[in-house]
Amino acid sequence: MKALPVGDNALLLECADGEASAALHAELLRRRRAGELPAVREVVPAARTVLLDGVDDPDRLAALVAGWEIPPLDSRPAAVVELPVHYDGADLAEVAKAWGVRPEEVAEIHSAVEYRVAFCGFAPGFGYLTGLPARYAVPRRATPRTAVPAGSVALAGPYTGVYPRSSPGGWQLIGRTDEVLWDPGREPAALLAPGTRVRFLPRRAEAG
Repeated sequence: MKALPVGDNALLLECADGEASAALHAELLRRRRAGELPAVREVVPAARTVLLDGVDDPDRLAALVAGWEIPPLDSRPAAVVELPVHYDGADLAEVAKAWGVRPEEVAEIHSAVEYRVAFCGFAPGFGYLTGLPARYAVPRRATPRTAVPAGSVALAGPYTGVYPRSSPGGWQLIGRTDEVLWDPGREPAALLAPGTRVRFLPRRAEAG
């Protein structure tokens, strides 16, 4: 782990990989709850880093964290957010082609995995979900869309994401959910937060 000062009151902790970053984030939150972490305004995880903002003495905190032994992520059962999905996305055929399967098999493969929110970003309520095997990674679209509908379930690189609101985006769209990912009137506003476990439940098309 590498500690880098950011301005006068922040510290960026760089980890070897996403799993190490997630474990460090969990340990920071645990120590914060236990009163074992110096005052920090925000703890912000990313793909391979954790940013500590609002730190009085970044050098002291860097030295403190360097002496920690970071335990692996807690594997005990926890609540799972289930998202019903219509697997009918605009890029379903392209994803199926990249995977070497039939379009109807994409839903089976994608929903067979339990995911974990590694970090959030891009837009309020947008979680970067890990768990899909590396062989199913797909590139972003060469030309992003100017508007992606809210609730779109999409893939990019190793991640799955769900667009919390309509916005531009270049991820590959494989389906859609009616669940509300971001609601400022709800507590918490974000349905998905770092560490949340997620399952996607395929919904069959209704007979017309």
